[in-house]
Amino acid sequence: MGKTIAEKIFSTHCGKEAEAGDLVVADLDFIMAQDGTAPLAINSFNEMGGKRAFDPSRVALVIDHSAPSPNEGVSSLHKLMREFAADKEVILYDIGDGVCHQLLPEQGHVASGDLVIGADSHTCTYGALNAFSTGVGSTDLAAAMISGKLWFKVPETIKYFCQGSWPGGVFSKDLILRIIGDTGADGATYLASEFSGDAISALEIEERFTISNMVIEMGAKAGLMEFDEKVERWLKSRTGRPPQAVFADDDAVYLDVRKYDVSNLEPQVACPHTVDNVSPLKDVEGLPIQQAFLGTCTNGRLIDLKIAAAILGGKKVSPAVRFIVAPASREVYLEAMQQGILKALVEAGAAVVTPGCGPCVGTHNGVPSDGEVVLSTANRNFKGRMGNSNAFIYLASPATVAASALEGKITDPRPYFA
Repeated sequence: MGKTIAEKIFSTHCGKEAEAGDLVVADLDFIMAQDGTAPLAINSFNEMGGKRAFDPSRVALVIDHSAPSPNEGVSSLHKLMREFAADKEVILYDIGDGVCHQLLPEQGHVASGDLVIGADSHTCTYGALNAFSTGVGSTDLAAAMISGKLWFKVPETIKYFCQGSWPGGVFSKDLILRIIGDTGADGATYLASEFSGDAISALEIEERFTISNMVIEMGAKAGLMEFDEKVERWLKSRTGRPPQAVFADDDAVYLDVRKYDVSNLEPQVACPHTVDNVSPLKDVEGLPIQQAFLGTCTNGRLIDLKIAAAILGGKKVSPAVRFIVAPASREVYLEAMQQGILKALVEAGAAVVTPGCGPCVGTHNGVPSDGEVVLSTANRNFKGRMGNSNAFIYLASPATVAASALEGKITDPRPYFA
């Protein structure tokens, strides 16, 4: 019987043939925690009697969620992380370096065939590189920092076969929103998801990250994609490690196979207050917005900023809209500066904030007021997600957010790509 990508990666990391449903203890290739979870992991590490990390070069702490610190309480947690990193000689990414899920692949910490965990639910992002990556709790992460291992139940897999040609003004964010809307918030709980087909192959790696990033919003443990020449080129430019390409067998057993044709896909919007409350944009078109946000681990990459700049260049954001931009990393920030992308966005009226999670989590930067409508490229729109439970958060692609910021209302971006 053939194996899925997930089954193959677990088999190579646990030293035996692993199948869906098996409980395994597997070796880990990389471990990460961010400032919302790392302090708990550090405390658990100390309570477990940890003396050193199993391999400091394969452990990273990232200060990105509340960066720079908004208050003295957070500052003390950041200090704890800095001191732990220095003492244990693990990798530290400090304020301004960027979002953890941009930094790990960008800095070459992830390669195809890897098994990666992070104390953050969107660790599933790296599946776009043909790796199995998933989020875990802080206590599990602490044990993994000490041992380099963790237990898993090997998940069953849903395969999403995506084909067709991408229409102008429709992007990978629209596809994953449509899939989440169809699957439901818990429709893939503790399952892996595999994405393949010519519609996926046509996407750049940055666009694929968006899809893998959001599989957790339907409950999935991982969002796996196939190895191809684009993945190979990305990895060659980022890491010296040779990729261990993993392919599903032709006779792999899937829990379900679901097919999508992007040729007829329209721009999609996730409406308050759940990510699976997805509608075609036309159903909410014209709704006035007060804030637009371009950034996050879902859509703060260079390609996303470039799309927005193409729409906004030479124009002005609506005076009724606050337009906030958070580059996903320092590297993205610098490249966007060099290419004139940030210049175009700032001249259009954007407020550019420190690379990091920014307004997404609601601890600082861009907290909306009661009753305000926010259109965001983020991955979550729960009540209070951006810091105010009385605000209304809609999720959409960078193109939709840019067009809407320009018009002051939710706007179909496709005319800008005609």
